Amino acid sequence: MIYDGECNFCVLWMRRVQHSSGEHLDYLPFQDPRMAVEFPELSREQSETAVQLIEVDGKVYSAAEALFRALAHNPHRQWLFDWYESSPAFARATEWAYRFVAGHRGFFSALTRLGWGQHVEPPSHFLVRRVFLRSLAVIYLIAFTSLWVQIAGLVGSNGILPVNLTMQSLRQQADAQKVGWNRYHLLPTLCWLNSSDRFLKVQCAAGAALAVVLMIGIAPAPCLLLLWLIYLSLTTACLEFLGFQWDNLLLETGLLAIFFAPLTLAPSGLRTTAPSRVVLWLLRWLLFRLMFQSGCVKLLSGDPLWRSLSALRVHYETQPLPTWIGWFAHQLPLWAQQSSTAVMFGVELAIPFLIFSPRRLRLFACLVFIVFQACILLTGNYCFFNLLTIALCLVLCDDAALCKLVPKSWGTAPAPSPDLPSDGLRGTLGPSDSSNSPVGALAALSACSTRSGGVPTLRGGEGHKAPRVRVSNWPLFVIAPITAIVLCISLMGFCAMFRIRIPWPAPVLAVYEWASPLRSVNNYGLFAVMTTSRPEIIVEGSNDGLTWLEYEFKYKPGEVKQRPRFVEPHQPRLDWQMWFAALSNYQHNRWFINFCIRLLQGRSEVLALLQRNPFPDHPPRYVRAVVYEYHFTDFAERRKTGAWWRRERKGTYLPALSLEAQR
Repeated sequence: MIYDGECNFCVLWMRRVQHSSGEHLDYLPFQDPRMAVEFPELSREQSETAVQLIEVDGKVYSAAEALFRALAHNPHRQWLFDWYESSPAFARATEWAYRFVAGHRGFFSALTRLGWGQHVEPPSHFLVRRVFLRSLAVIYLIAFTSLWVQIAGLVGSNGILPVNLTMQSLRQQADAQKVGWNRYHLLPTLCWLNSSDRFLKVQCAAGAALAVVLMIGIAPAPCLLLLWLIYLSLTTACLEFLGFQWDNLLLETGLLAIFFAPLTLAPSGLRTTAPSRVVLWLLRWLLFRLMFQSGCVKLLSGDPLWRSLSALRVHYETQPLPTWIGWFAHQLPLWAQQSSTAVMFGVELAIPFLIFSPRRLRLFACLVFIVFQACILLTGNYCFFNLLTIALCLVLCDDAALCKLVPKSWGTAPAPSPDLPSDGLRGTLGPSDSSNSPVGALAALSACSTRSGGVPTLRGGEGHKAPRVRVSNWPLFVIAPITAIVLCISLMGFCAMFRIRIPWPAPVLAVYEWASPLRSVNNYGLFAVMTTSRPEIIVEGSNDGLTWLEYEFKYKPGEVKQRPRFVEPHQPRLDWQMWFAALSNYQHNRWFINFCIRLLQGRSEVLALLQRNPFPDHPPRYVRAVVYEYHFTDFAERRKTGAWWRRERKGTYLPALSLEAQR
């Protein structure tokens, strides 16, 4: 392959061709003095006009045809040359594109620097996968341990919504309706087998242990499969308490991660088996949906606060569990809140499209998303949601970018193909990113033109070779259906969000119905309609019906002088449910009545979910709930009173209950 050795633009893209063609070609700049000796039949004028390919039989090809013939030396790129030969229209179009780029080399050189920088070679994602899977393992560990310490009080036999009673009722319904094995699909939970308190804790413990094993890197795919199954089991069994969007997001991320991991048992598999690029793009597609849909639902809801850019004026105060930094953010002037809202819409509606752009722009999107999530994390407690989103942002990187940020002890990744040389035209070929399309390489190679001087010849087989690695060992018959299902269901979700009615074929609807119980392909979008006030439920107990004492929760607002706390990544699920319950009434929250009954019974498992029990010796005779409206104080009021909140009683949420009345 003859190219312009002093054109940085041409040399840069020639690395791409070298990686794609493998060891089958040698590369020589036309400025090299050996050109006249080794290839006297090739004139300098020809080399100045376009890149030249000299085959072993002595035939010479130039321009786009030379490029496609060079790529055809790699069996995986043979289809491009076949298309060129079989389609005159494609051949004419690519030759025209070659000439066009050759005439506008400066412009396309600038585009290359903007989009790819100095890295145009095929990317590797070994290190990205290792960091992503370790991050996901940490998040699974957080999720399981956070639930472990609460599960007895939430859904244990003496908890708020006992799983054993729920499963007993479901068994009776399934038997009455003659639902056989399909019950395990409709309600996928291991609690069909055992719904005892011990088994609930065993599931949490098993999930935590598997997360540790995954962090080590042992049997990543089996570990991820078991983690997904156990978390699906718990989300199904725990009903309202595990019905949050981040629980669904963890399930969807966890399912895709199974096929992103290598089918090996030893940790070395993470270094020697290339990750599936199809699954990599499914993870990126998930991140796109998460961010883009979050912006869309706000505008599609018609909420005037979002459309007037004033939603953040009340958001920090009315969100479920604000932090003390959220208190300070609430004090910002209106113009700052509106500017922040405008920036948020830019991040959620525009930046996601950079996910599908060239390398540098994609890295920029990654940085923007991470900063955005950090701002959310600092102002509100959203458990592991922000960490999980940041972990998804990692798949926008490649090894060349990520290796600068992780410890050197984590090692470097091998090249992405077993047949690619590690030597570049100028130095080592490092991992980077570029589209697999020939258009980018075609554009750059067409810019080869007259230069002087010389560059050393590159032999395809010379130099140190990268470790031989295997391609993804997940078979196509597994990846293809998963990809089709994810794309199909997510497309249906987009159509539903934008209210586009499409008569979907019956098989598509059947797949959608089959996948729904798995909660692993979802729509996303928090705070579609902004809450403008903050009602808080205060639960009180009394022995005589006259003197009432407040139960104090661990993290939700109660005592006005209690500073808002950081609790993430732990999620106090009862405190979260109290926020949702305050937005409606107790008739729509059956769990709340059960909660009050457990207080009347003095169940220790439920009381452990609270910060302070005002009746330590014996349960109260009566329990009731009242509603207060809470507001952040301002700087002057906090200096004067020391209070972070001010509140005003609005009325009764739940009339007084007693065990005698329940009987």
